[in-house]
Amino acid sequence: MKTIAIIVAGGSGTRFGAQVPKQFLELDGIPILMRTIRTFGENRDGSFDVIVTLPESQMELWHALCEQYGFTVPHRVVPGGETRWHSVKNALDSIDDPADVDVIAVHDGVRPLAGVSLINRVVEAARRDGAAIPVVTLNDSVRQVTGDCSHALDRSTLRAVQTPQAFDARLLLDAYQQPFEPTFTDDASVVERMGHAVTLVDGDPTNLKITRPMDLALAEYLLNNA
Repeated sequence: MKTIAIIVAGGSGTRFGAQVPKQFLELDGIPILMRTIRTFGENRDGSFDVIVTLPESQMELWHALCEQYGFTVPHRVVPGGETRWHSVKNALDSIDDPADVDVIAVHDGVRPLAGVSLINRVVEAARRDGAAIPVVTLNDSVRQVTGDCSHALDRSTLRAVQTPQAFDARLLLDAYQQPFEPTFTDDASVVERMGHAVTLVDGDPTNLKITRPMDLALAEYLLNNA
């Protein structure tokens, strides 16, 4: 049975202020997306079959970067969609033989620091319970805003969600047969809509999602001071 990693990369770099999409910016000498793919494709405890979703407008640039950097980690690229949901749906629809897949993990292309232990922890929980996501506690106080008013929330009851999110393959494939809804903010929310519980596992504060220049600088520091 195969384990598949779907890596969703659809950023434009607008918030980053970069000339190229943020997933193509260099992190310690190679583009962020390459580092993310390598984490899954060269997992020493069991490699994944990797499917990457990219906007069609970025595919030519990606292939050129792979040649430029001599990037040969096996992966397959499929067109992304209008939203994250549509991109994941496209990747799922591209799987040739779903019956040969036991677990599917979905990961953000701009989370290049996910460690092997974190990935394996989430995958094993998915094998046991069907659906698992990594979460971390919140350090800041949080407030809920309603109209012109707000009120404090008890942060001890809240968790920030990371990726990879991992699922029994049949469960995730069935969940994505549901029609799209704007409330589907991640894969766990799609699976929960079917009534399936999602197991929370310990995430990692260093599993950064790189969205702004300060995130890239912090990721460089973490890589060079591990």
